[in-house]
Amino acid sequence: MKKLTNKVALITGGSSGIGLGIAQSFIAEGAKVIITGRNQSALDSAVKELGSEATGFRGDVSSLTDLEQIYQQVSEQFGKLDILVANAGVYVLNPLADFTEEQFDKVSDVNFKGAFFTVQKAISVLNEGASVILISSTVNGKGVPNHAAYSATKAAVRSLARSFSVDLLPLKIRVNTLSPGPIDTPVFNTVASSADEARQMAENMGNFTPVKRLGKPSEIGAAAVYLASDDSSYLLGTELLVDGGLRDL
Repeated sequence: MKKLTNKVALITGGSSGIGLGIAQSFIAEGAKVIITGRNQSALDSAVKELGSEATGFRGDVSSLTDLEQIYQQVSEQFGKLDILVANAGVYVLNPLADFTEEQFDKVSDVNFKGAFFTVQKAISVLNEGASVILISSTVNGKGVPNHAAYSATKAAVRSLARSFSVDLLPLKIRVNTLSPGPIDTPVFNTVASSADEARQMAENMGNFTPVKRLGKPSEIGAAAVYLASDDSSYLLGTELLVDGGLRDL
């Protein structure tokens, strides 16, 4: 028996990177998967790659109107959700002295506000006993140059898992955090000025970990399957750290 048979999961930011890796892992374990994203063409491409068990709904998690529309579509087409993964995020880096208000608003609106309201607006479509997974980052507990705002938003997400767990306990909804380290995804292209710089940044980040490599989206997907399934039924409000030993070694 597959671990997620007959489960319906929604993954925000699921059209690439970690979100896509989680979607692939969920489908392999029997789930029907809904992915969201802001770019319709990227969303369509990801759904095609994922196959018949995937559906895509366009939307921006920083927009409450978009979130409400997404969950209305969920209700109409699927009824209820068994799994919610608040994964959508942006990676905005700059030295502290150069960080702009526009950059601050962008990273906080998507990573913190987006995660908060992704869960809040989903309450009416979450089944009793559902699993909610918040994607944070190993840097939520580690000082890294140029990461101040990004790290703070991910620390806020870690905090939300504790508070949401208490708030949703009467519904038997479990909320946990999954915190990846550096993962081999296109995210490096978003903060580099060239493909060569992105490759060098990725290589440096991999070498920065004790295991001397980047993680794979499939490895984060496997961890997400654990948190989504009954295997983790005694986990509540905690953090699963999947970072190649970066924070602790």
